[in-house]
Amino acid sequence: MSDFIQDLRDLHTLVVHQRDRSADDLVQQIHRIGCNYENAWPIPDTLQEKFDLVFIDVTDQPASRIKTFLNSSGGKPPTVIAVIGYENPSTLETIFEIGAHSLLTKPVRAAGVLGSMLMARRYWAEQLRFQKEQTKLRDRLENMQKINDAKFILMRHHGIDELEAYAVIRKQAMAKRTTTFEIAQSIINADGILRNFGDH
Repeated sequence: MSDFIQDLRDLHTLVVHQRDRSADDLVQQIHRIGCNYENAWPIPDTLQEKFDLVFIDVTDQPASRIKTFLNSSGGKPPTVIAVIGYENPSTLETIFEIGAHSLLTKPVRAAGVLGSMLMARRYWAEQLRFQKEQTKLRDRLENMQKINDAKFILMRHHGIDELEAYAVIRKQAMAKRTTTFEIAQSIINADGILRNFGDH
């Protein structure tokens, strides 16, 4: 938890909220915490990549507009804290749809800002870690499938069994100082070229 508190001071924060009492109270508390912050209203067309955390007033704002804005930075997705004036089904649906990491209700109270930021950053970090692990797992499965495809190509062309086919792939990978996946991909590409050549 102490790491998250320390990290807050290095965050570039954007408050997307019209300048009123709630916005003033919010930016005052963000300033006390020690974050760099800027204010914008109405919702800008694009989100600058420098912003790590975005407070955004979702009241009476279409979810599609907010999502377009939040996804426009092109970099790592920001931590998002939805600011709401009241709870009703459409507002809550918007919060879920935009993928907010935390929630802050108006009127803004000093005691709630730091807690919402910490919870949001924790959730955001867990989400990124999960996505990274998911990508790794998907890549590993794709690599295994490519190696299996390459093994079956070798088995079909050379009349060898699966263990022998894998041994060939490994030997080639070691000889060329590359990965078994790269060798498998080369075998698949070569097989595709030969098949196309045979069709002409």
